[in-house]
Amino acid sequence: MGKHVPHTAVTLMTAVYRKIFPAVKQELVYWTKRAEQIPNEELRTQALASIASKRFHCQGGAVYALLAGDKWKQAIRFIVAYQTISDYLDNLCDRSTSMDPADFRLLHQSMIDALTPGNSLKNYYELREDQEDEGYLAELVQTCQQIVSKLDGYSIIQDKVLMLERMYGDLQVHKHVRLDERIPRLVNWYNTNNRESLSWYEFAAAAGSTLGIFCLVSYTLGGEITSKLTHQIYYSYFPNMQALHILLDYYIDQLEDEREGDLNFCSYYPTREKMIERFVYFMEQTEKQVQSLVDREFHQLVHRGLVGLYLADPKVKKLDGGKEMTNALLQASGRKARFFHWNTKMYHRLFD
Repeated sequence: MGKHVPHTAVTLMTAVYRKIFPAVKQELVYWTKRAEQIPNEELRTQALASIASKRFHCQGGAVYALLAGDKWKQAIRFIVAYQTISDYLDNLCDRSTSMDPADFRLLHQSMIDALTPGNSLKNYYELREDQEDEGYLAELVQTCQQIVSKLDGYSIIQDKVLMLERMYGDLQVHKHVRLDERIPRLVNWYNTNNRESLSWYEFAAAAGSTLGIFCLVSYTLGGEITSKLTHQIYYSYFPNMQALHILLDYYIDQLEDEREGDLNFCSYYPTREKMIERFVYFMEQTEKQVQSLVDREFHQLVHRGLVGLYLADPKVKKLDGGKEMTNALLQASGRKARFFHWNTKMYHRLFD
């Protein structure tokens, strides 16, 4: 399987443009058609908006399909379905008329069910006014269940993927409740998890990424998973790689989140210099931790690719200090990050 995994920036980008992006587009065309069939206007609006505005989440996550060998298309199907649930629910919670934590918890039960083949489907909308989606969310859940149910080694990774998902679900509940309850809930949650090397907002960011799940499922599809590799991936990705991923995501969304009144973890850094220092810390820690992984070069490319990809987003130009941040992080991340940054900027110019 190793021979299928790109270990250089050029071979990775070639595989992404030739294999990954076209396959992701095909999956998203299907889910867009399904979303268009949703009878409830609010659910239909949020389902379509989440695909239209967050498709790059699927494109980025689908890079892990390259770890799945001959089953890379199954990996993409899983990754796109699972990420589409995540983005859809995030939109529902962000734009929700409800502030009920029980509603948010029930919605995110769908993501636990997606990773648990034996779990029955539920009415995930039971605690909210908008209900009828013509089976859209249920089909997304079943798509994931069908793929993981056929994995020979799924029992090896299931505990770890569910740990990652439960942290993700906790985050989504705590960050979407009433404004005056959000920070106290997030700080209390952080304190119960005892992460001394992270601030509360950095721990929350680490919980908000799906990369560890995609990595574990893809390796399992490729037939390479072992208990040792599961352990190594979990602790290589959580918290540092996942924190870097989500902090970059929040960084480029600062103006939008301020406009919409949404929580943004980057706003809690006391200074821009401190934020740069901590981003560089997560980059350095990730670099150290992926050294023990099989396909080490691939994982190094991914974390450098994250830096290049996010900082190439046109939104960065509008941020106060965006150029300074970009220069500092690209310099710290090295030549490969600059390659991905240039490549992504070219892609935006050609296709946006």
